[in-house]
Amino acid sequence: MSKANPQRSDPEFSPVTIDGAARSGRWVISVDHAANAVPPCVNGGDLQIAPADMARHIAYDVGALGVAQHLGEIMDAPVVAARFSRLVIDPNRGEDDPTLVMKLYDGTIIPTNRQVDEAEIERRLAKFHRPYHAALARVIAARQNPVLLAVHSFTPQFRGRALRPWQVGVLYAHDTRLAAPLLDLLRAEDDLCVGDNQPYSGALGGDAMDRHALQSGRPHVLIELRNDLIERPEDQKAWAVRLAPILDQALRDAQV
Repeated sequence: MSKANPQRSDPEFSPVTIDGAARSGRWVISVDHAANAVPPCVNGGDLQIAPADMARHIAYDVGALGVAQHLGEIMDAPVVAARFSRLVIDPNRGEDDPTLVMKLYDGTIIPTNRQVDEAEIERRLAKFHRPYHAALARVIAARQNPVLLAVHSFTPQFRGRALRPWQVGVLYAHDTRLAAPLLDLLRAEDDLCVGDNQPYSGALGGDAMDRHALQSGRPHVLIELRNDLIERPEDQKAWAVRLAPILDQALRDAQV
């Protein structure tokens, strides 16, 4: 039984949190993979994997929430975060994506998900995935001319694969209005190895950026930070302090 689930005993599990809803800046910050919590209604809150696995990147984006919360404070931006593990259901996937509910991830079998059927996927969509996206949509709709920033983190190395060299990545699809100036500014930092659509491509149909930004033409960008650099609270704050003025300058340069 996993002990890595801080919300396991909560009978009124809420799938989303919103920090700073009344903040007045243009930025809206989302954290799709903010938590490793398994709600009690999903097999009693247990995916039947080891606590060590629940504590690593397969369950959530380590450090991303802390970075986002500090960015929200600095940039006067609301922060919308999913409170459930990506292994329960992935809010950064479209509802028809085959990886919506993972049964195997980076060498770890997810026993609770092995027999998941369409009815169970629909139940998890209704209880977790859709409420998160509805909350994010409401926050975006409440502001004039919003700009969406998604904060993620990535593992330095998948099992059996090469080390990833980047410290930070900028992800995007066909809309590069904000991504291009942000890449230029980050590359100007002498000590950073910057990924251009790395460690993944930002072109993923049905994902959160597609759903809340691309389809409506809103300016947006997704940042990936290597999770070993943001494990500690003090490092999360330091990265936020560093990134906030760069993001604001990128927005000015983008002229959107």
